[in-house]
Amino acid sequence: MSKKKALGRGLSALLSDTPETENSAEVAVFPSVSPTTTSGNMNEILVSEIETNPFQPRQYFDEVALLELSESIKVHGIIQPITVRRLAPNQFQLISGERRFQASKLAGLTSIPAYVRLADDQQMLEMALIENIQRENLNPIEIALSYQRLIFECNLKQEELGDRVGKNRSTVTNYLRLLKLPPDIQIALRDNKLSMGHARAIISIENPESQLFIFKKTLAEDLSVRKVEELARQLSAGATQTEATEKPNEPSEPSREIAQLQSRLSSHFGTKVNIKSDGQKGEIKIPFLSVTDLNRILDILKF
Repeated sequence: MSKKKALGRGLSALLSDTPETENSAEVAVFPSVSPTTTSGNMNEILVSEIETNPFQPRQYFDEVALLELSESIKVHGIIQPITVRRLAPNQFQLISGERRFQASKLAGLTSIPAYVRLADDQQMLEMALIENIQRENLNPIEIALSYQRLIFECNLKQEELGDRVGKNRSTVTNYLRLLKLPPDIQIALRDNKLSMGHARAIISIENPESQLFIFKKTLAEDLSVRKVEELARQLSAGATQTEATEKPNEPSEPSREIAQLQSRLSSHFGTKVNIKSDGQKGEIKIPFLSVTDLNRILDILKF
């Protein structure tokens, strides 16, 4: 029976659906996996025989977290095996589990439990990308780059990609749009200096200069996502950068006593009178429409 094509069936299919007939053929060609076979297609493989994954989407590993994982491995061992593919006798390539692999080397392990899978380069790329997206704490830019690679290198449409990673199309689109932001903003996202919410607000305007203006202001003043959204709306509506950052002078609601006094004065002078007060001090404004109107008001004041 011919092998069913694995590409395009999701992570669980790619990682666990290798037919038994091919497993047997694999063991027949390479009858010994050093140093011992533990069960099924999970093996103990020498760390020195494993090379890292060239398709690894994660570019940065937290050194402190890696050391903590290493100490845990020293005490408890590897709880979850890594996944590799065989390149040749006694030569393997990592598909997923690079943190565990690197931590195991730090812990001084000479061998590590691993699942051996059959995968070509394209299948391996898809497995590595999807596994990392689903299981690792990637930053938004790493996720966006992983989505982009899945689309272009694995020939997936956005709808298909959403099905693979368990996200709707709008979520995938929002991540891909991040790659259109200026490099400075992408770096801040990568380094977790800017949140996904801030970035989504910034990218709602198309002008790179305005994007960088809001970005720098956000970092300098520690603006909330809501404030960034408001700035973006003002700039999109045509406001200048100065106008967008000016605080509007919103009149406060007058107290009942002030409102009554305004009404009495307006009736007395025959024009709308405005009173502003903070409870201690303030001002009274009596507008006039012409010189004649001014003289009328002055007569009332007996000035």
